[in-house]
Amino acid sequence: MGERLTRSDVEKIEKEIEYRKLTVRKEAIEAVKEARAQGDLSENFEYYAAKKDKNKNESRIRYLERMLKQATIVSEDSKADEAGMNNVVEVYFEEEDETETYKLVTSIRGNSLENKISIESPLGKAILGHKEGDRVWVKISDSAGYYVVIRHIRKTTDDAEDAIKSF
Repeated sequence: MGERLTRSDVEKIEKEIEYRKLTVRKEAIEAVKEARAQGDLSENFEYYAAKKDKNKNESRIRYLERMLKQATIVSEDSKADEAGMNNVVEVYFEEEDETETYKLVTSIRGNSLENKISIESPLGKAILGHKEGDRVWVKISDSAGYYVVIRHIRKTTDDAEDAIKSF
């Protein structure tokens, strides 16, 4: 089983593939041609740099296409009162007596510096599908974990990037 992606993730990946194939690939091929035309390839740094950029682009295209082939599509929909994909969730950590706010996202968009947690992470798995006021166990391993309380859930759209800051 591959990545768990939403429809909007798939659309973004497809757009990137198209851009890389139609724009970046043409530019990279042209850069290789221009560098090759400069003469002696044994000491031509521009040629090697252009080839490296071209190969990097082709590698990225293959990676994204493989990701799409192996992906599992997950729904962005959730019940009105449950924590779901792209929702901003305020979570109370009992042991630390602290409250944090997170946005639930797929693993490819997870970014702990922006408080975007993956639904594949221990905390994401624990709070996904739960309601405000629920006390849930976050399982770290078979013998370790901790409790959190879901304080508040706010439904957002996929494009609401600044949703966390406006809680």
